Amino acid sequence: MSRWRIVGEVNADAARAFASLEVVFALSGEQITRDPLSEVLRVSVGGQRFYVKRYWAAGKGVRRFIGRSRVEAEWQNLQHFHDWGIAVAPLAAWGLERRAGLFRRGALITLEVPGTTDMAAMALVGDARLADPHWVRHVSEQLANAARTLHEHNFAHNDLKWRNLLVNEAGKLFLIDCPSGDFWWGPFLRHRVVKDLACLDKVARYTLSRTQRLRFFLLYRRRARIGVGDKALIRKILTYFEGRE
Repeated sequence: MSRWRIVGEVNADAARAFASLEVVFALSGEQITRDPLSEVLRVSVGGQRFYVKRYWAAGKGVRRFIGRSRVEAEWQNLQHFHDWGIAVAPLAAWGLERRAGLFRRGALITLEVPGTTDMAAMALVGDARLADPHWVRHVSEQLANAARTLHEHNFAHNDLKWRNLLVNEAGKLFLIDCPSGDFWWGPFLRHRVVKDLACLDKVARYTLSRTQRLRFFLLYRRRARIGVGDKALIRKILTYFEGRE
């Protein structure tokens, strides 16, 4: 059984290039990343650039056999983000193939957002924008709103790292790459919320000032100053990765 859908507006050349899952797996392009589960290619079609993520495994552990696959989760999560008003790279196509009920392969294609850079790369090279307090405040507001929106919907990204944050030349923030995000409740959600915020702070502590990090936290909490329970949450964020690395 094979499911394949072109879900976004693409030009005629792209519609032909992405006509089926079989055609998509025959595409060649610039390899961006590769791991045991998937690879990402950048391809140019009809004057547009696309990112093609191809999966040959449903996931890790039991996810290889039961539950939704990573490609299906990523498509659904990006759709959730869009519905919640969070900027993402536009979806162009997605689909998967199963044999005897088991995942065989799948793919997800997004249109490139022009002029973007991931924030981990910016931190690595010491991008001058990170030294501009107005720029940092602008992006922090967007990121705080996005993170809070996810968590208010009982959703945790589970990989909310700077490498999965794109910023364009106008300072607009986009979230990408969320195959492991999911809905949680109660203590499970609270733990995942701490993880999301700790992942963000993992790079921020070496890149931004303590004042800027605290301002982001207050923006996330929608408060002007530290309130009840905030100190305990901050301690959990700061110590989350202790002994884990």
